[in-house]
Amino acid sequence: MPANSERSVVLAKHLHARPAGQVAQAAARYPDTTIELLAGERSANARSILAVMGLGAVAGSEVRIRAAGGEADGAAATVVAILTAEE
Repeated sequence: MPANSERSVVLAKHLHARPAGQVAQAAARYPDTTIELLAGERSANARSILAVMGLGAVAGSEVRIRAAGGEADGAAATVVAILTAEE
């Protein structure tokens, strides 16, 4: 049975091209794990830079990270670290 992990963060900065790219690169390191970001009514596959940017998440927004698969905890922790990192 695959592991699941769900976490929430409040963005300290806008989710623009650089962090979206970092999220997509991190998600690619977990090929057996599905990672989804949710902001408001929108959701995005974490492997797609354009989808992540399309969330329109700005500083102060809550973003949920859902991961499912063998490395769900590690994948979710990596994405949380990117989204909460200072520039």
